[in-house]
Amino acid sequence: MTPENRNLILAVALSMAVLFGWQLLVAQPKMEKEQLQQALIAEQQEAQKGPESLTGVGTPRISAIDNAASAAPSFGTQDIALDDIAKRITIDAPLVQGSFSLQGVRIDDIILTGYREKLDPMSENIHFLQKMNSQAPFFAEFGWASSDANQPMPDEKTLWTADRDLLSPSRPVSLQWNNKNGLIFTRKISINDDYLITYDDSVISSLDSAITMYPYGLVRRQGTPPMSGLYILHEGPLGVFDETLNEEDYSDLRDASTGGIKVKPINPGGWIGITDKYWLAALLPSQQEKFTFSFQSLPGKVDRYQVDYIDNEGQVLAAGGTVGTQGRLFAGAKKVALLDYYKDELGIPNFDLAIDFGWFYFLTKPFFYAINWLFQFFGNFGVATMAFTVVVKLAFFPLANKSYRSMAKMRLLTPKLQALRERFGEDRMKLNQEMMALYKEEKVNPAAGCLPVILQIPVFFALYKVLFVTIEMRHAPFFGWIADLSAPDPTSIFNIFGLLPYSVDFLPPFLQLGLWPIFMGASMFFQMRLNPAPPDPIQAKIFQWMPVFFTFLLATFPAGLVIYWTWNNLLSMAQQWYIMKQVAKSS
Repeated sequence: MTPENRNLILAVALSMAVLFGWQLLVAQPKMEKEQLQQALIAEQQEAQKGPESLTGVGTPRISAIDNAASAAPSFGTQDIALDDIAKRITIDAPLVQGSFSLQGVRIDDIILTGYREKLDPMSENIHFLQKMNSQAPFFAEFGWASSDANQPMPDEKTLWTADRDLLSPSRPVSLQWNNKNGLIFTRKISINDDYLITYDDSVISSLDSAITMYPYGLVRRQGTPPMSGLYILHEGPLGVFDETLNEEDYSDLRDASTGGIKVKPINPGGWIGITDKYWLAALLPSQQEKFTFSFQSLPGKVDRYQVDYIDNEGQVLAAGGTVGTQGRLFAGAKKVALLDYYKDELGIPNFDLAIDFGWFYFLTKPFFYAINWLFQFFGNFGVATMAFTVVVKLAFFPLANKSYRSMAKMRLLTPKLQALRERFGEDRMKLNQEMMALYKEEKVNPAAGCLPVILQIPVFFALYKVLFVTIEMRHAPFFGWIADLSAPDPTSIFNIFGLLPYSVDFLPPFLQLGLWPIFMGASMFFQMRLNPAPPDPIQAKIFQWMPVFFTFLLATFPAGLVIYWTWNNLLSMAQQWYIMKQVAKSS
């Protein structure tokens, strides 16, 4: 065996080992560990009846700001008991339902009525933000800190008064709290028809001297949520500062030093939040002011994560004067058009980057809009993807034609190449010289067939991103058994595609071969039969096994991507077959 063949076999074997090993040894154990961690959190909270694990919850520390008070009140059993009996304001909007308590006025109960946990129409709606006494508290808070440590500030214990019991797009809620020490805090909370909640805060002073007020906002999550475990998708804290995206992993925050990671942008504005695959809780402060943003992992018996911002310079509240601020919370689905709208309408820099479009952003986002436009025409995302594939094939048509003509000529040269090998097989230098001379004489470029493949790799990954990260593809049906294009094919060859009455969930995902991955493998096999066979017999055998390898690999991919690849193979085969016939006639 030549060194080149040995290296090729080793490379393919290592690639397969890495891909399969990653699934078995890294991705799957990681997901199981996260699920176990969630179960342990639930057990701890049940044993403690929830409250004790929340000790230390309060407003963000602002010790980095000169002359500012650091407030971190405790949050124990009595506080949660008060939250249970405190009046809650109902939230009723077209896409959001929920409530918030007049104790602390934390937005801690957001249900997304447009989305369900599963495809089953009877399954529960997505419960995104969750109450303090739930198994996994997840909430947002806005407030004030002060330069005067003796001035009581509103916190999680504060009981506000409200002018009404319902928050809706047409009915904002006005709240008030008097600290009985010279300051009156007022707050108006409004919600729009989507997922945007706006806070308009003001402080009225009856003091004899001025103080400095520092508006802040925070989002806090208790427990590390289950994640996809794929490196191509970021889930966790993120933000944009100076128009640059910052992403922090939960594990990195747990390992960070006390105080977490702080960012002081040079320019005003920015945003910060915590994202899941499809959902986002983001703080959108005033874009005209400068803020200090931070990512933190808070100490405690269970993991707690916080992102927050606070005004760098603060606002001087004059004696007898008033100061005000506005903050916004986005808590909902990461719809591309909606994030783009807020980016332009509110001047939120790069708000669309909350969707992880990846390195090929310049391709991924236009691809999404193209497929989404085709969806409006066809009414089916699968059909729209197939139509988009035709558009891509047309764009690559001239290059592909040149490539397929070269491969067709290579196929015709196969007997001559084989004869050269038999004649100069022992003299590799002479063999290469004769082969190059033959290519030159016949005007054939042996590398021409690789160029379209190389150029289509970014297209493939960009389309993969579109199908994997955009919520518009979530639970989008195709035809037949494909009810969710963003999920793998649910059928399996090991129970004869559902005909046998047992589940195969105990098998690793790459072994649960559905019909569409098998279709893709078959199309790849027949497409490779149209290509000239590699002259080396060992390389030829390796290429024969490649369709099998990719069949198992794509069994774990979204069905929409497998459908795209199958359809792309069929179009390529039709184009290649036609060109081969034309070349054969002209020879």
